[in-house]
Amino acid sequence: MDISMLMINYLLLIILIILIYLIIKYYKNKTHNLEISLSKIKSEKISQSTKYGQISEEFFPLEQSYPYNSQNFKFLGDPIDGIQFNENEIILIEFKTNKSQLSQKQRSIRDLIKNKKVSFELIEAKL
Repeated sequence: MDISMLMINYLLLIILIILIYLIIKYYKNKTHNLEISLSKIKSEKISQSTKYGQISEEFFPLEQSYPYNSQNFKFLGDPIDGIQFNENEIILIEFKTNKSQLSQKQRSIRDLIKNKKVSFELIEAKL
């Protein structure tokens, strides 16, 4: 093999390496952009699910399956959905849909009630 043929082979090898590098870079960039798009879609789905849950919470007391008199339910929204005022008891209520779970704050409230750490306090405003 003469020197000119060797130079052509090296040049072709360098061009091939550059081409492979550019193809890899292109597909890495494309993959990265797809991951970003997927992340945005997942975030939007979670956001829509949260909004659906928040809207649904306001209507749960009006459903036939609600076990109490809905006229005695007062909606709060956060950290719990509401309070049911019955004749002989007051119930703090949290509605959940699908697989949603209590938040840390909601679990803390539940535990305070279980441990009888709930009280009533009258505070008079000085006007």
